Amino acid sequence: MAIELADLLFDVADDLETKKLFRFAEQLRGAGLSMANNIAEGAGSTSDREFIQFLNVARRSTFENANMLIIFDRRKLISRTLRDQLLERLDHLSRKITSFQRTLRGRT
Repeated sequence: MAIELADLLFDVADDLETKKLFRFAEQLRGAGLSMANNIAEGAGSTSDREFIQFLNVARRSTFENANMLIIFDRRKLISRTLRDQLLERLDHLSRKITSFQRTLRGRT
């Protein structure tokens, strides 16, 4: 799910670059990658506690992405429809990460 979202955010970033908003595109790509990368890196952890920390970074990145999308919408850089679709998916991912963290905490 995080990889799919990152891919969609890359599409938004590509569009931002056509508007010469390179810094915004770079920031969105970085935060988009952070979600999936931290989940993957955490999966390679040797402890549940360490995995939870990586999941926390991934979850925080969902909020960072949501914030950028809201600002982009306010600046008329993306459509309200696209914003809402992506915010819904980010919320869903954030909830799944939180649920998974609770599961891991129960094992420690």
